[in-house]
Amino acid sequence: MDEKMIRERIAIVESKREYLVRLLEQPDLGTLRIDVNQALEELDDLIEEFQRTFSGKANEN
Repeated sequence: MDEKMIRERIAIVESKREYLVRLLEQPDLGTLRIDVNQALEELDDLIEEFQRTFSGKANEN
């Protein structure tokens, strides 16, 4: 998997983040709220790690 493909896939993941945020706002989520919140936190961590890893490479190309 090359860097371009990774960037494209991360962009797709970032676009899906808003869905989790809207889901978290649902009042009838019950105990699933914990799982959705955890997924959102892990997604944010993944995006942050990607940005740290590839931020320097963007300037090299």
